Amino acid sequence: MKSLFKSLVFLLLASLAFAQTDIKKLAEGVDHRYNDLRSMSAQFSERYSGNGMEREETGTLSLKKPGKMRWEYQSPREKLFVSDGKLAWFYVPGEKQVRQAQVKKLDDLRSPLRYLLGHTKLEKEFTGLSLAPDVKPAVAGNTVLRGIPVSMADRVSQVLLEITPEHRIARIVVSELDGSTTEFTFSQEQDNPSLADSSFEFKPPAGVEILQGSELTAP
Repeated sequence: MKSLFKSLVFLLLASLAFAQTDIKKLAEGVDHRYNDLRSMSAQFSERYSGNGMEREETGTLSLKKPGKMRWEYQSPREKLFVSDGKLAWFYVPGEKQVRQAQVKKLDDLRSPLRYLLGHTKLEKEFTGLSLAPDVKPAVAGNTVLRGIPVSMADRVSQVLLEITPEHRIARIVVSELDGSTTEFTFSQEQDNPSLADSSFEFKPPAGVEILQGSELTAP
């Protein structure tokens, strides 16, 4: 009986060690892939569920070192979320107000992605990073990781990262402490496209009021 117990304990510890090795290799693969890029672009969909409402939006995401990002929403309504690494802007074409925030003070679920290129270190950015075998990936063959982002632990209860065999991040599911969920899905990813720095800058149209804040949502 004791021998059986010892064998079971050994198998359990061995399986845990193997899982940790898998996580480490997978995380390092993601780190290596994105840290080697100068820029990238992808199509995205964003699904939000919470506070009695649901919405789905689609558009194009562009990232460029160092810390530049552009979320260009196209459907169902045109919107722009853009940052040059220092200032971030949220604007809905045709509106009379635009929201502006300093990146270092920004409280937005999209903002951590600005560091995806060149600064990725999943095992340091997420507490309790582990495999999520209970979560079915959107695409067969992908692997799902679970963790809590260190920088947003006061707001987020967990994040799911769906990783492709090529170490691309195909999907991010963010669960917040208030019960809401935001899911980002990425496709048609392009590596190192030519992106002008000017595409990450924003000049408010004449007559548009600038509102300061740390949250960039629709005015």
